[in-house]
Amino acid sequence: MPPLRRSDGVLVLGHVSLAEVARDPRFGTPAYVYDVDAIAAEGRELRAAFEQAPHLVAYAVKANSAGPIVKALAAVGCGADVVSGAELTLALRCGVSPEAVVFSGVAKTSAELDLAIGSGTAGIGSIQVESVEEIPRIAARASAAGRVARVSLRINPGVDKEALDTHSYIATGHDEAKFGVPLSSVPEALGLVAISPSLRLVGVGSHVGSQLTAVDGYVASARALFAFAREIRARFPLTFVDAGGGFGIDYGEGCPVRPADFVRATRALQVEMGLGDLALYCEPGRSMVGAHGVLLASVIQRKLAEGRRWTMIDAGMNDLMRPALYQARHRIVPIALDAAASVSAYHVVGPVCESSDDFGVHDLPDDAGSSRLREVAILDAGAYGYSMGSRYNGRAMAAEVFLSGGKVIGATPRSPAEEWVQDRLRAGAALV
Repeated sequence: MPPLRRSDGVLVLGHVSLAEVARDPRFGTPAYVYDVDAIAAEGRELRAAFEQAPHLVAYAVKANSAGPIVKALAAVGCGADVVSGAELTLALRCGVSPEAVVFSGVAKTSAELDLAIGSGTAGIGSIQVESVEEIPRIAARASAAGRVARVSLRINPGVDKEALDTHSYIATGHDEAKFGVPLSSVPEALGLVAISPSLRLVGVGSHVGSQLTAVDGYVASARALFAFAREIRARFPLTFVDAGGGFGIDYGEGCPVRPADFVRATRALQVEMGLGDLALYCEPGRSMVGAHGVLLASVIQRKLAEGRRWTMIDAGMNDLMRPALYQARHRIVPIALDAAASVSAYHVVGPVCESSDDFGVHDLPDDAGSSRLREVAILDAGAYGYSMGSRYNGRAMAAEVFLSGGKVIGATPRSPAEEWVQDRLRAGAALV
């Protein structure tokens, strides 16, 4: 299902003209636009890949925490992978059952643990243990609440980070990363869980990285995870194995696999290794939302100097951090395309006072400011866009526009500049 198409030269997302959205005074630019129906379809497709096997698709809320999106995925049976108390609260209020929540993260506060343990009638589905030192902290909070906390052990399967086709910042399944319990510490971790009456080990998991475009590394991690599960299940009543997420999308350079391919390969290995009775969990984020969101921006001006061509837009690195943080490349295209316009290569940059506020070189029409190039769309921006946004340089947060059934169903307005000014003026106010 193609996330975008053109109609009479104008980009259309979810059967809605993006030119109309960009020029609607209720939204303006920069504005994120999401096809909620397509996101829900991703959830259904991934769940279908499990066929009738027990499973949980725990959507990684950090990828895009917008309420309409979390609600849409919950409505098609997805759970949630959360990394903060706020994300946990959001997921529950969006209709995710406490039983379908996995709480990850290396530095959960006592208040966050209390929230997880106290949710629902028996706490959330699982608190992911990411260090030996975390175990007595969880046990103490559960004991204080008079509950038995369900926990899972996130291990580092030892997959070589150099073998993963991803950025070093998002390779996580190795012992140099802050995430997970190294294999050398696993016996100590298991011993601590075993002697604690307020903890019950219900699962084991791993996560090797993000934006994976081949299944090999993922399956290698799953093999190590399943071997570990086989070793300990006689001692601990495991109910699931969690192979993590990290499924990649096509940012323009190709992605030959779909999320369902990871699931089918992992499920086949699980059955082969005699663990077919356990539920298989996965934690997709980017693959659910990335291709179904775009960032709309207006062209401010052009700059031609020293043989270089620049196109300056009103979206910056505060709106979309990925290019500055990960050297990621997002395709940038005109919203309205005039087939007769000449095209040249332009550096596309934003207004933020940083050299890293640079979206790379893209082929764009030469007539900026005319009907040929009034606005552009930054593609594949549905994941880690708005959720990583900031108000750096006193800039407003971008608007968000949600599409379903071929129409706009809701929006998050841009935050006015005066709001930032007043916030900064209130800084350091006297305590009462």
